[in-house]
Amino acid sequence: MRLGSGTFAACCVVVEVLGVVLFLRGFFPAPVRSSSSSKHQAEPPAPEPSAGASSNWTKLPPPLFSKVVIVLIDALRDDFVFGSKGVKFMPYTTYLVEKGASHSFVAEAKPPTVTMPRIKALMTGSVPGFIDVVMNLNSPALLEDNVITQAKAAGKRIISYGDETWVKLFPKHFVEYDGTTSFFVSDYTEVDENVTRHLDKVLKRGDWDVLILHYLGLDHIGHVSGPSSPLIGRKLSEMDGVLMKIHTALLSEERETLLPSLLVLCGDHGMSETGGHGASSTEEVSTPLLLVSSAFERKPGPHSHHLLFYHDLFAEETWLCVLWSLSALSADVFFVHPVNPVWPARGSRFRSCWLGDIRYPKHVQQTDLAATLAIGLGLPIPKNSVGHLLFPAIEGKPMREQLRFLHLNTVQLTKLLQENVPSFEKEPGFEQFKISERLHGNWIRLYLEENNSEVLFNLGTKVRRQYLDALKTLSLSLSRQVAQYDVYSMVVGTVVVLEVLTLLLLSIPQALSSKAELEVPLLSPVFSLLFYLTFLVLSAVHVIVCTSTESSCYLCSLSWLTAGGVMVLVSALLCAVVSALTKVLVRGKLLSKNAAHSNSRWSELDLLILLGTLGHVLSLGASSFIEEEHQTWYFLVSTLCLALCHDIYRNYLPGDDCEPQRCLHVEGGFDGATPALQDKNTSSAVLELNRGCKSPSSLGTLRGYEKWMVLASPWVILTCCRLLRSLNQTGVQWAHRPDLGHWLTRGILEARFVYVFVLGILFTGTKDLLKSQVVAAGFTVKTVGLWELYSGFVLLAALLLRPHNLPVLVLSLLIQTLMAKFVWKPLRHDVAEVTVMHYWFGQAFFYFQGNSNNIATVDISAGFVGLDTYVEIPAIFLTAFATYTGPVLWASHLVSFLSSEASSSSALSHAGFCYALIGSFPVSAYIILVTSLRYHLFIWSVFSPKLLYEGMHLLITAAVCVFFTAMDQTNTKS
Repeated sequence: MRLGSGTFAACCVVVEVLGVVLFLRGFFPAPVRSSSSSKHQAEPPAPEPSAGASSNWTKLPPPLFSKVVIVLIDALRDDFVFGSKGVKFMPYTTYLVEKGASHSFVAEAKPPTVTMPRIKALMTGSVPGFIDVVMNLNSPALLEDNVITQAKAAGKRIISYGDETWVKLFPKHFVEYDGTTSFFVSDYTEVDENVTRHLDKVLKRGDWDVLILHYLGLDHIGHVSGPSSPLIGRKLSEMDGVLMKIHTALLSEERETLLPSLLVLCGDHGMSETGGHGASSTEEVSTPLLLVSSAFERKPGPHSHHLLFYHDLFAEETWLCVLWSLSALSADVFFVHPVNPVWPARGSRFRSCWLGDIRYPKHVQQTDLAATLAIGLGLPIPKNSVGHLLFPAIEGKPMREQLRFLHLNTVQLTKLLQENVPSFEKEPGFEQFKISERLHGNWIRLYLEENNSEVLFNLGTKVRRQYLDALKTLSLSLSRQVAQYDVYSMVVGTVVVLEVLTLLLLSIPQALSSKAELEVPLLSPVFSLLFYLTFLVLSAVHVIVCTSTESSCYLCSLSWLTAGGVMVLVSALLCAVVSALTKVLVRGKLLSKNAAHSNSRWSELDLLILLGTLGHVLSLGASSFIEEEHQTWYFLVSTLCLALCHDIYRNYLPGDDCEPQRCLHVEGGFDGATPALQDKNTSSAVLELNRGCKSPSSLGTLRGYEKWMVLASPWVILTCCRLLRSLNQTGVQWAHRPDLGHWLTRGILEARFVYVFVLGILFTGTKDLLKSQVVAAGFTVKTVGLWELYSGFVLLAALLLRPHNLPVLVLSLLIQTLMAKFVWKPLRHDVAEVTVMHYWFGQAFFYFQGNSNNIATVDISAGFVGLDTYVEIPAIFLTAFATYTGPVLWASHLVSFLSSEASSSSALSHAGFCYALIGSFPVSAYIILVTSLRYHLFIWSVFSPKLLYEGMHLLITAAVCVFFTAMDQTNTKS
């Protein structure tokens, strides 16, 4: 069956997308979910260990707190509480941290640092999968064992106000709730007032046990204005007032209860220097965790002092060290500054001279909160929790209760270790647990003998230390076991992707021939012996894998009919590859016989394109090159501009040797789209540059300004690229450098007015495209329709991009105009070169607008331009379009440019094939790299986000190829 090269390429890319989806399904397996909560309650708690004596403690310890209030402030960074901002804007919280009855920690979150997986980590104690960054858009019900489900099963009454993600994760768990959408980032006022308005009423009531308050305003401010916005301080002050109201209400209520209450202040994730989140930078993974309760009352030291310092003679650094030295001696220090009454308020400089104060926040894992809350509420620890109990929360309890809590936590982690590690007995944590349990039994025996001697105290201290060491070791070992890959699905997906890429590479001679067609054998592979043998072998392998595997496998969970379809696809692709390879080898022999008749050669530009593409793919094997990939594309487009400049000046100033050169010509059409055949006597035609002999007077046909524009265009483009590099700092190493501020603000009415124009332009362009299919002289109409669609995309991009990114759009249009009029047409570049240039510039402009391979750089605020409420479909579309504005605009310009300038009917087919090839190559290579590096230290923080970006780029490639095919079919009908 004969197919156009564009149609063939579009089909290949669609199949490749299916292969990538299958690979991602194996690389990001769905989280393992536990069964119903009743099953977990049926398991009795581990009894207290004993040695030679019987212990009657076989039940769970009673709760430590009567009520628990969780205040989760979205995107709360640790320095917002423990740093200078906390001192300045959160005085009551600072008082609780420094002098109040509290324990403060810095809780480290694991990537992806987005809301839904962080809530799962806080409530289950497990490490969510990276694919949860996608599931964050529509959170499914959480079936994994968690604190909320355990509390509801125990009869606890739970109330939730704030982010509706809690309601989606825990449906029918709350006796009262009021959810607000977390995605409408334009609102940072009402979204929090809707939470606070319930406080006065609910704090006066006593009909609840757990209160969850999730404030979103701080996160929304970060997305819109960044962490340096003056709105941050106001929001922190507002949150400080909320905490003071809650704490004072709890203290007043404790007079009537036997047990104290617990107030938990935490953040789900932090905030990058640009205001986003999702990745693994220090600012995004460091969150504060503050436990406040009257049970944590601090006893004043034996040498408490009230000192007054007057800063006059010495430097501030000297006084800081003196102050904190005295603070280490348990002295209450008050300081008065003659000029700046707020000083000292520099958290980072405090820490530089802190001399051993035990109140300095310790670093813990975010997953540790689940075990702590479970113990505090008298509940079983979630079975999949990898965190350990925060010991300061129980250090005021008697020794027997402390050891009981630590033993329960250690037993839970040990069971989890046995289920996930085959050689668990050799793990250091398991050995430490056995030693701790044996010593604990000895301590129980002495305790039951009513031995209150110093020996009992010393042994208890030793057992406690052993338990704490075992908990840390077990938690660390289990945290490393979260990367359980579905290798079978990954291998099958990789095979499909590589087969498609090989088929594209082998089809280059036919696909880029003058006919732009190739013979695709559809029936012969299906009825060949190789196909049946391959299908039988793959089916046997599938049966063996699915019957012998102990872990969950996605392909094995599919029906046999669906799995058989996958095997048929793999077998058919393999037969097609073998058939294409055979034809290439036959052609190679024919071409070798006629090698003397071939005069084709590679130009410097062709070598640059080839080496640049290969170099970029190879660079993806290093984490640093992925984090700073924008530097690679900046280098490639700059080198491309220099190569174009060299090409122009070489044609303008020819040498003495009459080597073939491109003929500079402006008035003619885009003749480079018609390739020359390498050998007319053979059927294998290869795309060759359209060159002619260059004479010194070849620029004579150009008018004065056109000649100078041709000579100056590469330098103007190079200057524009250099300006764009300094417009947005991206990546990791230089992301902290300041960028241009936001110049403009947009109102909802104005944005909707622009949407009307955009829809009108897109409607007109689509109407012209449809009209061109029925009108005989439809070429002009079709060209106008394509340019109208392109103009609509440009106008939409101008609306969605941040104000300081508007120069990116302007310079993109300028570069496209200069390249089209003064580079591609005069130098008569062929379709392959023009297509690759569009792809390169599209990738470069993806980074010029401030994007990176870091999820935190996704600007979700663009999805709400012109919206006064959250509407899911438009918000997702607008966010995706704003993120990939560069690749989309350059791809649409390629379609419009070739449709209007190409004189060959095969130009669009050639372009579609080249775009599919250049887009498929990095995806295929990166899948192999990720598979080989799946146990790399930065697999979840660097390589996995890049994998998602590559998948999205492939979707764009597939859409472009399908559009090329549609336009090519329109040309054929015309």
